[in-house]
Amino acid sequence: MTSMTAPKTAAPSERQVTPGRKRSIVARRLVPYGYLSPTVLLIVVLMVVPIVMVISYSFRDNVIVQENSVFAGFANYTKVLTDPDFLVALKNTAIFISVSTVAHLVLGLAFAMMLNTQLLGGVTKAIFRIVYILPWLFTIAVIAVIWRLLLDPSGVINYMLHTLGVVQQGVDWLGDPGKALWAVTFVNIWSGYPFFMISLLAGLQGIPGDLYEAAAVDGTNWWQRFVHVTLPQLRPVIISMAVLDLIWTSQQFALIWMMTGGGPLHATEMLSTYTYKQAFSEYEFATASAAAVIVLLLTMVLAFFYVRQQGSGETHGHLHQDPPHPRQGRRHHRARHRRAVRRPAGPVDALHLVQGQRRRLRQPAEAHHQDLLARRLPGDPG
Repeated sequence: MTSMTAPKTAAPSERQVTPGRKRSIVARRLVPYGYLSPTVLLIVVLMVVPIVMVISYSFRDNVIVQENSVFAGFANYTKVLTDPDFLVALKNTAIFISVSTVAHLVLGLAFAMMLNTQLLGGVTKAIFRIVYILPWLFTIAVIAVIWRLLLDPSGVINYMLHTLGVVQQGVDWLGDPGKALWAVTFVNIWSGYPFFMISLLAGLQGIPGDLYEAAAVDGTNWWQRFVHVTLPQLRPVIISMAVLDLIWTSQQFALIWMMTGGGPLHATEMLSTYTYKQAFSEYEFATASAAAVIVLLLTMVLAFFYVRQQGSGETHGHLHQDPPHPRQGRRHHRARHRRAVRRPAGPVDALHLVQGQRRRLRQPAEAHHQDLLARRLPGDPG
């Protein structure tokens, strides 16, 4: 007796893929790269290629102006780092960006808190918003021209100071080496604080009101609420904005060039204006490339701290959302109870108290009574 066996059929996953189907699969996988290709091409052409060319120029001499350049090694970097004008520009840039960033933060936070307060009406807040955001609406060219006219020895600023009796004659704010740097720093502060104000105002409006209520229940004053509630909640925004402002202000060129051109006597010389002069005034493109690479390295250090802060902020948020491990059990809860008993009550404890009271008030009276009966120990009086 012969046994008949049915022929084995290949599973759907084992069927042979036809060439046409294989091409369609490959095409679907390449679609995302096709969408990204224009952006990648622009980045390579407009960023990667110029950066590589500048780096190569910094190691050579007689570039661009002569057909055959020669390899110079680190000679251009040595020349730049030992140039007194470069050291002056580095010092001026450090003062310019540090003072501007601190002032942007202080003014932006002060104006943001004023616009977020409940003491002002809606119309008053709208008027102040328009007034405070005006500097952000002007371009750098317009700002430079306006403030050059205002700070002129016969301009409006000197006229007002002379009328008030502060000065006896017009002050050349942009022509005095001792005042020019502070004048352009003031103008940069005036033109840049609205961005901080808007960002910090958004952060203030995102702080839960329960935190302030809990702090008030805990008996804190306005300064303690500001230090222990407002600033910790705004910390990620403040750090991100400060690092970004350091990067942006270090690259400020148009404002300095249109107001003072780096003068007088290199009093307002910045790294950006120094590099520009080396390239297009002295035609030392190799030296300018070396200075540009140094500025790039300094900016990359700031960018590294910014990216690291952003990554640590996301990780910190995920860590706070992780639940306790199941094996911790009662020992973990007893340890938490001992820590809660030992430490003094703070805003967080008061917040839990307020939230618990709200939940109990929302419960019906009978359910609340049953909850009290369930929590009562057997030995407690009825």
